[in-house]
Amino acid sequence: MTNANATAAPLRGDMSRREVVDTRDLAWTEAPGGQVWRKRLHRVGPAEAGEVTSLVRYVPGASFHSHPHPDGEEIFVIEGHFCDQQAVSGPGTFLLHPEGFEHAPWSEDGCLLLVKLRQYSGEGRTYVTRDTEAMGWADSDTPGVMVKPLYADARFPDETRLERWAAGTELPARVFPDGAELFVLEGGFGDEQGKYGLHTWLRLPPGSSHRPVSPQGCLVYIKTGGVAQLQHDPGR
Repeated sequence: MTNANATAAPLRGDMSRREVVDTRDLAWTEAPGGQVWRKRLHRVGPAEAGEVTSLVRYVPGASFHSHPHPDGEEIFVIEGHFCDQQAVSGPGTFLLHPEGFEHAPWSEDGCLLLVKLRQYSGEGRTYVTRDTEAMGWADSDTPGVMVKPLYADARFPDETRLERWAAGTELPARVFPDGAELFVLEGGFGDEQGKYGLHTWLRLPPGSSHRPVSPQGCLVYIKTGGVAQLQHDPGR
């Protein structure tokens, strides 16, 4: 039996570093209990009970035992349908499970998820679900950029949104005082340091800035304000 509190070396645990991961280059590893596979992008703390960001795949018919979520959980459904006692959540659904939330999830047709664990501490957070497929796009202050807000609460520093960048978009310099995470859901973009294709994850440390460009257009998940709140463990 896996010891959830067993120590583990940090994975991309230095929050002062810029990190880029093309998840297509990573191998899937099996989660305890089988039927669920993952590609871990970041982990600090115990192997099965730390702060973690992962790409997670449920095979068709997979189910997971009932479990709580200390310090909360975020899920973005990329493909398929993710199910629990609350709802059946299809592609484009954003979920935030607060401290104390417990469920026994499953997926009849299989699903692909972006999952963040133990990164939503704070008394007063509530259960959130957003069906982004049913939401309209809002104009932003930047030409060529449309927005769908996913999560914001004035009591907490983190904010999450989807942005769609039209083909040929060149954004002005963006500054992230508390860092940012980006995940490419469609298309791709580049900046001064590289090019980022489908399902690439970026973590920009506090104080970062970049000038994104997207010749072909893209859909990007963006979370700001969260990196500065994460545990820092650069390892050795």
